Amino acid sequence: MAKKPSPTAIRYWLTFSSKDIQRPLLWEMSQRYAVVYDIRSASIGPDIGVVGLELSGETKVIASAVQWLVRHGVQVTPIF
Repeated sequence: MAKKPSPTAIRYWLTFSSKDIQRPLLWEMSQRYAVVYDIRSASIGPDIGVVGLELSGETKVIASAVQWLVRHGVQVTPIF
């Protein structure tokens, strides 16, 4: 019997441009990928949005979700 990978939780800073602030990118990401997101902090202004986010799930799925965000113009920085 194959062992199921244990879930991982990774934290990131996400920076959204003014054009992406209004789009529900986190919701869209969660519909496409089997990840759970937890907004840890956020600061949204008229020109920029910064979100502290924790993503939980399988490591490969998290990586795919992060790449999807990057392709949609979000700057993603891991928090170590």
